[in-house]
Amino acid sequence: MVFKVYYQVTISEVPIRENTKTMFVEGESVRDVRLKLKKEPYNVEIVLPVTGAYLEYEKQNEDYKVLEL
Repeated sequence: MVFKVYYQVTISEVPIRENTKTMFVEGESVRDVRLKLKKEPYNVEIVLPVTGAYLEYEKQNEDYKVLEL
């Protein structure tokens, strides 16, 4: 399953909405994705499953790339 992850680049700074980045990660569950990202230096804000029409819409974006960690 594909999940959209909203995150801040550094964990040491206070989260600012305008600096939020996104990435797509392959995983079995939200917990699985969070465990995979735990070793990365990111401040993960939220992890959302992406399916159906929403997934098809995201695939049209030129920046769409699924990470398999």
